[in-house]
Formats: sequence, structure tokens, C-alpha cells
Amino acid sequence: MYIPAHFAADSDAVHRLLTGPAAANLVTMTAGGVQATLLPFVYEASVGEHGALHAHAARNNPQFSGAPIGEALAMIEGPDAYISPSWYPSKAGHGRVVPTWNYSTAHVYGELRIHDDAGWLGRHVRRLTGLHESGQEHPWSVDDAPAGFIAGQLRAIVGVELVISRIEAKEKLSQNRSAADAEGVVRGLRASGQEDSAAAVERNRRAI
Repeated sequence: MYIPAHFAADSDAVHRLLTGPAAANLVTMTAGGVQATLLPFVYEASVGEHGALHAHAARNNPQFSGAPIGEALAMIEGPDAYISPSWYPSKAGHGRVVPTWNYSTAHVYGELRIHDDAGWLGRHVRRLTGLHESGQEHPWSVDDAPAGFIAGQLRAIVGVELVISRIEAKEKLSQNRSAADAEGVVRGLRASGQEDSAAAVERNRRAI
């Protein structure tokens, strides 16, 4: 990933991308060529030197039917948004502005492991469900469904574990703009209903 120094994500930004409820495109080389699948994941910090991403996929997905080949890549995306030059106060001053795109992303590389036992899968789906249900008024639990039904669902999936070897992360959040222009970006994003992207720019400005 191309990462200019002023767009390099710090450790806090990387942690947010790894631990927030999210999905990632998992890209692997297979006997049939490069394949990718979007998978919701849970970050497990206790695995290896850098942690691991735990996910699951349909058992019939051909991407995971053979032995993993080489290094795998998970592409995690944070908030992203189009940035209009009309939001910059500097547009009125000199006019030397153009549109751009703000985003946060992490490219997570590592060794891919496939898990096919019900114990691993059961622990994983409970943790993944808990991560996403925690904010619900009436959280759903795996135990809310009949045990036989859940057992059948687990037989239809395989566990996917990416043991992390390295991470490249970038946050392009108007760091190259003046404080006034960044404030204009925040106002423009909020006015267009993109609160997550606005908050990301604000958080980044506080860290500078």
C-alpha cells in the first residue's frame, strides 16, 4: 500500500480498525487463481505475535476447499467519503482545490488456517454474535435457537483464521488541509449525513 508519511495510521487507528465490528475482504491465492470473499471477523489478540482475525465461510466456498497457498491478505475498511472542494474555505481565497476521497484502511497479511471442528466454530460464532448484538435492545444469543438447528448450521461452515504477520494501515482524513479547510470538511460531511466520516476527521485533528 502506498502510504505517504502524513497519512500513516498510528497504533490507535490500527486498533480501531481491528477491533470494531466490521467485515473484511479476504484475498487468497488458490489453485484456481486469486479469489476474495467478504467475511465478518473478530480480532483475537492472544494468537501469535500480532494477533489473528477469526471468521467463517460457507463450507462450499471453493476459496477455502483446498490447502491455503502462500500469504493471505484481509482488507479492512473504515469510514470513507467523497470530499467536495466547495467545503474548503480556501476555495474562495485562491481556488486551487480539487475533489478527493477520505478513508481509513488496513491491509492485514498473514498465514491462513482453516478450522473444521465444531468446538472452534461454536466459540467463534458466539463471540462474533456477541460483538454485533451487544448494542441491541434485546440481544440475540446462539442459545435462543434450537441446539439441533445450530449444530446443522455449524456443519455448513468452516472456520477461517488469519494469523497476522504484518499490517499496513492508512488514514487519509484531510491531514494535508489547513485547520479551516478540515473544519469545512467536517461541516460538509455532517450536512450530508456522514457522521462517521466527520467524526474520523475530528478525531484525527485532535491527534495532530
